[in-house]
This record gives sequence, C-alpha cells and structure tokens, in this order.
Amino acid sequence: MKKLILLLLVMSFASSIRAQEIGVRIGDVVGHRAAIDAVFNTEGPARIHADLSFGNGGVGIEVLWDIVYRQIGNSDFDWYLGVGPTALFHNDAHVGLSGEIGVEAHFVDAPIAIGVDWRPTMYVIQSTDFDPSGFGLNIRFVF
Repeated sequence: MKKLILLLLVMSFASSIRAQEIGVRIGDVVGHRAAIDAVFNTEGPARIHADLSFGNGGVGIEVLWDIVYRQIGNSDFDWYLGVGPTALFHNDAHVGLSGEIGVEAHFVDAPIAIGVDWRPTMYVIQSTDFDPSGFGLNIRFVF
C-alpha cells in the first residue's frame, strides 16, 4: 500500500510540471535499467535533470542540478556537471547523493537530444555504499 501511495504522489507531481526535454535513459539507473528522463531549464546555464525508474517492485528517483557548459570547441556538443539527491524505494529505502558528468548533442534538423553520462552515487541512508556503475545513454525529445 505504501508503494502505491508513493507511486500516485510521484505521478501526480510529474503530471503537474512541464519538461523542456523528455525521453528515456538506458543504462544503470537507480537500481534499474531504464528510466523516464526529463530536463527542466532554469535561469542561466543551470538546469534540473530528473529520472524516474520502475522495476523489480521498486521506484527510483534522481533529481540533479546541472551546470551546462556550451559547445566543446567548434562542435555541436555540450558538456555538463551536476549533483543531487537519489532515492531507491524497494523493500526498504536507500537515499544518497549522485554526481553527474556528461556530454550531449542537440540536433537542429530534428528536435532530439542524445547524450551519455556517468552518475556515481554515494548512498547514506539504509546502508553506506558507493556505486560507481551509473553509466547511461539519454535520448530525449526537445520541446
């Protein structure tokens, strides 16, 4: 019952906000292999990069605050650094802090962004554990 209530709260929150980019993240995502991936732009070079994953009877949430550094050299690639809270709710709750470093490209001819990133996570609640395996591929539709 607790999981159902948590899921309903997360879904109602997600439906009330609007992302500028939304898609999927494939890889190691908060205890799962895929997630709904969204980017919310803020003032200046900052943005919120959030993931919501389901599977194995659990829910994973990451909300990272990124600083985006525009264009690597003369290429169309941007890179970004970020940090934020991470939570995995399964039979118990694991809460921690994730870092993020990645590179992405936005295509002018199509409203698509593709990127790769690495998200090492330090869990501090339920157990103290470091997970360096957070590599992922992001494919998002840009509004």
